[in-house]
Amino acid sequence: MNKSSRIAILLGLAMALLLAALDQTVVATALPRIVADLGGLSQLSWVFTAYMLAATVTVPIHGKLSDTFGQRNFFLAGIGVFLLGSALSGISQTMTQLIIFRGLQGVGAGSIMVNTLAVIGHVFSPKERARWQGMIGGVIAIASVIGPLVGGWLSDQFTWRWIFYVNIPLGLAVLAMLARSIPKTAHDTNGRSIDFAGAFLIALCLVPLLLAFVWGGSEYAWGSDQVVGLFALAGVSLIAFALVERKTRDPIISFDLFKNRVFSISLMATFLSSMGMFGAILYLPLFAQGVIGVSATSSGLILMPMMLSMAVTSIVAGQIVAKTGSYRMLAMIGLAIAVTGMFLFSRVGVDTTSQGLAWRMVLLGIGIGPTMPIFILAMQNAFPRNRVGEVTASAQLFRGLGGTVGAAILAGVMNTRLARNLSGIQDAPFLGFMRQIDPDPALSQVDINTMQQFLTPEGQERISAMIAQSPPAMHEQLAGSFNQLLGAIKTAFSNSIDQVYLVGAVIVLAALVAVFFLPRVTLRKDEHAVLQETGLKLEEELGQSDKLHQPEHQ
Repeated sequence: MNKSSRIAILLGLAMALLLAALDQTVVATALPRIVADLGGLSQLSWVFTAYMLAATVTVPIHGKLSDTFGQRNFFLAGIGVFLLGSALSGISQTMTQLIIFRGLQGVGAGSIMVNTLAVIGHVFSPKERARWQGMIGGVIAIASVIGPLVGGWLSDQFTWRWIFYVNIPLGLAVLAMLARSIPKTAHDTNGRSIDFAGAFLIALCLVPLLLAFVWGGSEYAWGSDQVVGLFALAGVSLIAFALVERKTRDPIISFDLFKNRVFSISLMATFLSSMGMFGAILYLPLFAQGVIGVSATSSGLILMPMMLSMAVTSIVAGQIVAKTGSYRMLAMIGLAIAVTGMFLFSRVGVDTTSQGLAWRMVLLGIGIGPTMPIFILAMQNAFPRNRVGEVTASAQLFRGLGGTVGAAILAGVMNTRLARNLSGIQDAPFLGFMRQIDPDPALSQVDINTMQQFLTPEGQERISAMIAQSPPAMHEQLAGSFNQLLGAIKTAFSNSIDQVYLVGAVIVLAALVAVFFLPRVTLRKDEHAVLQETGLKLEEELGQSDKLHQPEHQ
């Protein structure tokens, strides 16, 4: 393959992934306009959840099918489904329609996310993959920054529907570019079959599992019949899935993958690092705006220092691994920096400045960035190309599961600590006054559900307006008592978030410990060299993939 073809493939892959990643966050700043147009405020969270749920659940299915029938075909089909979902989302007339079509978008996005990395693994040699997968990690980080900004701008300048319509011309251009540049490869499908039972059972396991973690502690109590029932359904489905997959000729997820130490340890490190880091990131915007008082027109701006440092270090890490062929030490360094960053976040307080928050974000981003491409590279390097899709899908799946589980666990830590730290605050003088002049419970009590009313600028402006309407002789006293209450709330929130990041640091530390057991294997320049080193003949590649790439002790 010539250089121009490779450049066209990489540009098309980056653009496709950018579109899929943008649609995770682009709706954030458009939601007020969507609700104003379609109504359905109670269904608001499903605009996010439907997309993420569909993308995560379909990841392993996309990976296996692309290995069986070719990454090119399923990648192009995935882009087509994504564009169809975008068009239908744009013309939605009700919130229910929008949620359904966002789910369809998510199905296409799942294919894009898996096959972007799988195509790189198929087209490029193991050592070349490092350079370009680092770049792809940078694209994901950048998308998370510009997504809310793009969504807000399109909604203000045109209409919220354009956050979906804009995908169509760009997506068609990407589709045409990749259709021309990705090489067609022959796949021997004789005797191969689609594991419909496995696909159904893994969906039946993942959907209730993810919903249980999303709803637990927010929509329903953790011990409620709904959440317990979802966990039970997920557990039964998982057992059934394991039994079916062991007897299926072409399983969705092959259990022989876990016999490979590189795969199993990398998967564990991916899951744990996602749990600790991405779960804790959720509280940064609220802390910055509520405690520090950072004024930002978009929540995406608050996370910009961390996301930019993630993008840069992801790209740099890819270049280093491409030159050295070694990834284990870089993964350890990245996770060690991430643990340090998480610990420093556990020391923030009401006196922390925006500059103090920014440099902590940069440090955490420097730690997260290298881990984004490294573990996928390690797993792809441990198996032949005919299993790249399945391996990549497993990594993506466990990264998504880790983030979801981590968010739920750390939310539980946050809520427990906050409830304890807010105990007794109901006796604050200002709240007694509020109960007398305003029956709104959101302004006359403080708990973990109403606290944000006091931390947001809008809530504080509303209270200030009420104070201004009181007798002039009471203005100074009320303002002083309100500032005292606000200080107590900020202290309670800050002390609670300290515990969240401390727990997150422990989880990331566990990921670092796991990497110590990761076999030291050097990335090779080509697939043939990999097979030669492990003593396998090329014709044995299909049948003995679990033996591929035995550890090289250095």
